[in-house]
Amino acid sequence: MKSKWYVLLVIIFMYLPVSIDATILYVVAPVLSTQLQASHQQLLWIMDIYPLIMAALLLPMGSFGDRIGYKKMAIAGSIVFGIASAAAACARSPELLIAARALLAVGAAMIVPATLAAVRKNFTDDKDRNMALGIWTTIGTGGALAGPLVGGALLSQFYWGSVFLINVPVVLIVIMLIQRLIPEDENLIRQPVNLSQGLLLMSAILITIYGAKSLINHGNPTLMSVYLLLVGLVLLGIFITLQMVSRRPLLDTGLLKQRNILAGIVLALTSMITLVGFELVISQELQYVHRFTPVQAGLYIMPLMLAGCLAGPLAGYLINSFGIRMVAASGLAVSALSLYMLSDINFGVQATKAWLWMTLLGAGDTIALMASSSAIMSAAPAHKASSAGSIEGMSYELGTGLGITIFGSVLASVYSTTVRLPAHLPESVRASAGASFSEAVEAARHLDEVAREELLTSASSAFMQSHNVMLESASLILMVLMILTFFIFKQGNTVSHS
Repeated sequence: MKSKWYVLLVIIFMYLPVSIDATILYVVAPVLSTQLQASHQQLLWIMDIYPLIMAALLLPMGSFGDRIGYKKMAIAGSIVFGIASAAAACARSPELLIAARALLAVGAAMIVPATLAAVRKNFTDDKDRNMALGIWTTIGTGGALAGPLVGGALLSQFYWGSVFLINVPVVLIVIMLIQRLIPEDENLIRQPVNLSQGLLLMSAILITIYGAKSLINHGNPTLMSVYLLLVGLVLLGIFITLQMVSRRPLLDTGLLKQRNILAGIVLALTSMITLVGFELVISQELQYVHRFTPVQAGLYIMPLMLAGCLAGPLAGYLINSFGIRMVAASGLAVSALSLYMLSDINFGVQATKAWLWMTLLGAGDTIALMASSSAIMSAAPAHKASSAGSIEGMSYELGTGLGITIFGSVLASVYSTTVRLPAHLPESVRASAGASFSEAVEAARHLDEVAREELLTSASSAFMQSHNVMLESASLILMVLMILTFFIFKQGNTVSHS
């Protein structure tokens, strides 16, 4: 068998593009708004269709990986990911880019459980596995945090499609490394893959999210929005019912009966919502309000990224020393305090203070996420590693998608209800400028200099107020979760099942 540390190196190269692509469009959004004529709602779909599709497909892909082996799964997923990246780079409309991002998510949904299964099956010692999971978490959170910086750097030199095109050579190298360094999987589970339940889950998630977005967006008919939301919730209820009565459920309900796995899911979901939501808020505020370039915005967020990268391996050591419950609660406490302090900071003039609290946020959230990874993967039997990995990955990606959806939609809603537009604006401009900040920026391009500055000043003030509301709310959510953590997690480390 190849060295497990060589396997981990391949996992890093395989997983990094997947994690970066979750957030790389944050600083590209203003460019897409102009060059593709994308509305605020289309921008949100371009960004969150990727994690939402991933969240829905990770469960069937996890089962598929248990059937064919993580090596074949990783190769197939990398091929799909590369093809979708090329398609996204060539998209010439918001609709085509959304479709390409959806296909990109299919490939990513195959890669993520394969990486976690490789960690679970090649690292049999608890301490080594916790260290490997710490590195895996670092790649996941660090890649997601580095997304805006990578996107800004590419955008400063090339056209926006380069943020996808760069994946193609990376994928080719990864496929060669998988062939040479990843061992063949053993002890495969020979059972059918229930794809229909996966499609049901995907439909439920997308319809529910679409209905929720439409309900928050005041420009859409309320009755239709409520109807779509109810349809999505009914489909989700049907999916849950099927998992309890089906002979071959897509979701391994046996894993969910273990308390630490269930607690890890809740922890990962909530932590990702707040982390991704904050990154979305600050990326837009830096560019729209403070007029930063994409590169400047990416560099500004670097302390968040660096802290996340450094905290991953440290978290593995802390869990081995103090146990999951203490580490999870500590990470949540630091994150909650950081978000509260960041809610009242003017990022344009209080950079040093913002960097300090962003550093603590990156470290705290990464430590909490590492605790969730350790809880889920250490409690799962080895022969169900792909299924457990898909459950964990689903929590991460659903949290990412919900973070974009909740923060993006609520930001637009708070903005539209608080913005005070100049009275002399034409009615056509008022309608778009009052919908969202991005549409206000686009509308301002068609005004004279005085009117443009008046509009942007009003829009900036409303966005800053929205920023305060969202970050304070996120801080409160994490504080509640921190308290619950003491009652949910078992004391000490989880015990691995062989």
